[in-house]
Amino acid sequence: MSEKPQEKLLDIADLVAGMDYLAGLMLANPSVAERQLTDFLDALLTSPPDPGVLFQLLEQARAPLCFVEEEMARFYHNKAVPLTPEEDNAFQMVIQAWRRMGRAYALCASLEEPAEGEAAYRELMATILHRCIYYNGMIIIEHYRARRELPPGVWLDLHGFYETAEEWGIAFTPVSDTLENSMQATHCAAAYVTLLLIDVASPYSNSVRNLNLIRRWASMWAPLVGVAPLDDDLELPPYVVELMKDQPLHPSATVEGSARDVRRLDTGRLGLQIDHAIGQLRLRLTPSQLGLGEESASHVLKLLEHLAKPWSQSTSARRFRRFASEGVARVATGFDAMYFHVAGEAFEQPDSAMAYSRGDFDQLFTFRDRADPAQALVIRPRVEFPVEEWSVINHSANGFRLGRSMAGQRVLHGQLMAVCPHDGERFLLAYATWLMEEESGGLVVGVATLPGIPQAIGFRPLDQAGAPTIERFAPAFALPALPAIGEDISLVLPPGYYHAGRELEISNGEHRRKVRMNHVLVRQADFDRISIIEL
Repeated sequence: MSEKPQEKLLDIADLVAGMDYLAGLMLANPSVAERQLTDFLDALLTSPPDPGVLFQLLEQARAPLCFVEEEMARFYHNKAVPLTPEEDNAFQMVIQAWRRMGRAYALCASLEEPAEGEAAYRELMATILHRCIYYNGMIIIEHYRARRELPPGVWLDLHGFYETAEEWGIAFTPVSDTLENSMQATHCAAAYVTLLLIDVASPYSNSVRNLNLIRRWASMWAPLVGVAPLDDDLELPPYVVELMKDQPLHPSATVEGSARDVRRLDTGRLGLQIDHAIGQLRLRLTPSQLGLGEESASHVLKLLEHLAKPWSQSTSARRFRRFASEGVARVATGFDAMYFHVAGEAFEQPDSAMAYSRGDFDQLFTFRDRADPAQALVIRPRVEFPVEEWSVINHSANGFRLGRSMAGQRVLHGQLMAVCPHDGERFLLAYATWLMEEESGGLVVGVATLPGIPQAIGFRPLDQAGAPTIERFAPAFALPALPAIGEDISLVLPPGYYHAGRELEISNGEHRRKVRMNHVLVRQADFDRISIIEL
């Protein structure tokens, strides 16, 4: 039996061959284009052409690579974690593409020899180091967007490239980067600062939508931020970067070792820019007019207000103090399971609204000889809604930080949960505000509790005449008014039911009443919390 011939390695001998290959990429099929680009970069890394040709080919590959990897990232963006095997495979392919690109540019720097024109050579090396920072930064960004813990050494690599730019005196040499901004030049320091700003914006607590906005603004405003060594004559800043530590910007109280490796950020001009943008938005200018994107003004304003303190390095007093804890919290997800654990029994349709599914009728037909004609027709299927046990890391008055090392249900950022605290007996409603999958496969989630003790209810929408639009009720929750903290009575419903002024019929099993929806208080991945008016 003849052996299968080995696949021939792609040969990129010169600039023309490389350009022809890139021109033939099947961009309409991102999965195929991903494989083509992988072969292309592997060929360049295995048998690199002349440094000048290598640099030109890498520059030419940037735009198609960016398009393809963004398309591949759609497989796992905004997905629950842990990722499925298919989603994880897409994530790994994207990360490897960014790694290959960074390695190829680093190889380009090692092969390049000083040219006769010093200014041109410095500009070339500034561009190469900028690309190394950019693609190592993309590894960081992609981990944030996939809610994955960063791999060890990633910040050290980034610090190393920036420090090299400093040593060569090209950290602030202007560099063109059409992928980020075709209207203004950037430089190595700005690319480096961009990643530091994204990190201090609490990336694991933001949606992918918000992360993309944060990245855009950080890249646009990073040139306003200065990076400088510590000066003994100046007061120690609140936050610093240590180039020899595998950490991003962190409190200066933890600084150890030589101050030679410590850098401070001057964010004064950035703080003024954010204040100006907030002021302009409050004067009814649109985000697009300010170059802030196409999102709604209210959304952009809220996000900018959230970024104002960390990006100006102002310490924000925590509203509620956190306490280290030990214990186990019980967690249930899904409206049916949460209803069961909040109410202590499974959700059932009120009698007059009872409607039977095909499965219900099959059960009635099968066991019809056991039915008592004198009794009311009631089906009580046996249901079990297991809960998961999570370790309590810490807690505050309005939430918990929970960890789970074993396999369990997948969790989505913004997902509603019923949580029974380690020191309580009743289930509270909460939602995931911070979510990260550890390298070991465990999950860490920060949850914010919704105010008040929830009451399990059933609801159904009514039409303009006050008649039900559907026969069956659906499980939901009512939260009481808490005047002491300014909270109105509200309902927690599955998404898609809210219309301002729409009437609902709600039932607690014994009594029914009509309410009118007022406005949305919280909108997250799988629920809306809506204030209501009693009718």
